[in-house]
Amino acid sequence: MHIVIMGCGRVGAALAQTLEQQGHTVAVVDQDPTAFRRLGAGFGGRRVTGVGFDQDTLREAGIEEAGAFAAVSSGDNSNIIAARVAREMFGVENVAARIYDPRRAEVYQRLGIPTVATVRWTADQMLRRLLPSGAEPHWRDPSGGVQLAEVHISPSWVGHKVSVLQEETGVRVAFLTRLGEAMLPTSGTVLQEGDLVHVMMRTDEVEKVEAAFEKGPEEANR
Repeated sequence: MHIVIMGCGRVGAALAQTLEQQGHTVAVVDQDPTAFRRLGAGFGGRRVTGVGFDQDTLREAGIEEAGAFAAVSSGDNSNIIAARVAREMFGVENVAARIYDPRRAEVYQRLGIPTVATVRWTADQMLRRLLPSGAEPHWRDPSGGVQLAEVHISPSWVGHKVSVLQEETGVRVAFLTRLGEAMLPTSGTVLQEGDLVHVMMRTDEVEKVEAAFEKGPEEANR
């Protein structure tokens, strides 16, 4: 997958290096050409000097073939504008923006842009938004038979209760991460866009659970 990152600060550089190590092609955009020093001599991706929400700059970075876009500059407004341009103008599927003011995060989330508030920001959280496929294990019991993992859900689950998700997939939802905050859901909690779902499940049923989460509620039991 080709991934475009706006912002080459500590976070942007770390994301770029990690994604390249995972085998993705990466382009980094920054207004300051000296910022690219953080990438190191071994970085093989593109370095594009320019404004991250400028369409010509994004095209130079390969946005038209990108499968993901991360806006991690130092400005909230720049990040959200760039994220919306990537999503709305170029149709990039996986888009995420870092937000310094967590009070704004819910507003941006409603615009369809997953956000990560800086207070509890980690590179791991951003990576999960850019590369959402597959279960991410957090813990396994000593026998290896049961595990706690984050599983990506299809957008078609949004608006359904946690109880429906549990009944149709056979998992137990341990907690959700919503707008950067962990929360313990009840059976009546409704899934929202951008939720990260952490579930307890049998290790030998991981592929089955992933498939059910990806299909959505109408097809989970088919």
